[in-house]
Amino acid sequence: MLEDRSCLVPRDFTRESNNWSACMNYSLDMIEVQHGKRPLENNQEDEVVQRKLPKLSDARDGEEVVLASPDDQAGDQRHDEDTSSLIPSIGRDNSVSSLIPCSRSDYGAIASLNRSFRSLIRSGELYRLRRQQGVVEHWVYFSCHLRQWEAFDPIRCRWMHLPSMNFNECFVFSDKESLAVGTELLVFGKEILSHVIYRYSILTNSWSSGMEMNAPRCLFGSASSGEIAILAGGCDSQGNILSSAELYNSETGTWKTLPSMNKRRKMCSAVFMDNKFYVIGGIGGTESSNALLTCGEEYDLKTEKWTEISSMSPVRARGDMPATSEAPPLVAVVNNDLYAADYADMEVRKYDKQNKIWATIGRLPERAASMNGWGLAFRACGDRLIVIGGPRTMGEGHIEVNSWVPSEGPPQWNLLGRKRSGSFVYNCAVMGC
Repeated sequence: MLEDRSCLVPRDFTRESNNWSACMNYSLDMIEVQHGKRPLENNQEDEVVQRKLPKLSDARDGEEVVLASPDDQAGDQRHDEDTSSLIPSIGRDNSVSSLIPCSRSDYGAIASLNRSFRSLIRSGELYRLRRQQGVVEHWVYFSCHLRQWEAFDPIRCRWMHLPSMNFNECFVFSDKESLAVGTELLVFGKEILSHVIYRYSILTNSWSSGMEMNAPRCLFGSASSGEIAILAGGCDSQGNILSSAELYNSETGTWKTLPSMNKRRKMCSAVFMDNKFYVIGGIGGTESSNALLTCGEEYDLKTEKWTEISSMSPVRARGDMPATSEAPPLVAVVNNDLYAADYADMEVRKYDKQNKIWATIGRLPERAASMNGWGLAFRACGDRLIVIGGPRTMGEGHIEVNSWVPSEGPPQWNLLGRKRSGSFVYNCAVMGC
């Protein structure tokens, strides 16, 4: 969402229902953007400074903007009349239908039209309808600074700042995981006496806390599908490795305990594939073991049963390197195919589900630097794979976002965005809604 937008809404819409889409397009063209940022120049390496954009349609790729809530955007010029039909001349149903295919980047401006539009955006109804109709946009959320999160729109190649988190100082030094589910970004960590979850909502553009799992944990594997997410394994507050799992529903805000896995595991990864949930690799095993696991486990949501799968992890033993020094498996699923990033050999590997083996299919981007896999994000983003690499040395360098569409052939990475950064990518999640 862009901040501080005023609008001029024409009231003489045509009453013919077949023109409702054109009406909405015309109304959006009249939205004035009063506050924005200038595009990044020189391959997006320069610092951003503020400038004014005359219209939303004039916004160019590579912009960096600050997300603002609908309440902050409206301004004194907002039309406050409360109409249940949204666009009266075409009716509420047609009004809502016209908004479903709009980019979610425009929803902040749409929310500033009047109270009814703002209420519609903040209710989440549009995102539920988009999900039902298969309209999904994927944005990448990542953090290079412990208090600050950013979003990147890979379609418009736009960087966006989220509001800063307000957390206990103990949270800074805890192990943190992140997960995007539905219209929420969840960040898991630990404060003085207990685990804590911070939740960012794109509906309100704000952070909140207070959520609790049935069995609080850290260092777990997680993945989301639509409005649900599953978290498996990890460690409890005493450091015990867990085999338990939970399902979170972002629509209801509730947690459901699932059957436990066959093996205890922490520092594992997880994906959804073929409508099933998979946990891959990690450290654990039996009660007395703390070994590197090469197996995976499949959870069938229909039968609610776990099945162990041998040799599913792409992680290999690195000589005398402790298992805990290596990042969890860097895996992602696109079109129900499982891919992995081998940070040591800078290769992309693909999993053969039938033969249960991994095969090298190409190279990672040249600047996909990491520290034993830490600081490198490898994520699925719709029909593409995203690699986000940070600077090679602390204190200087750039964040680069590269993408590759597997259906188009062997790995050919396209640079989507680049910006200065003095730190690694600590956490990363992809939200599709």
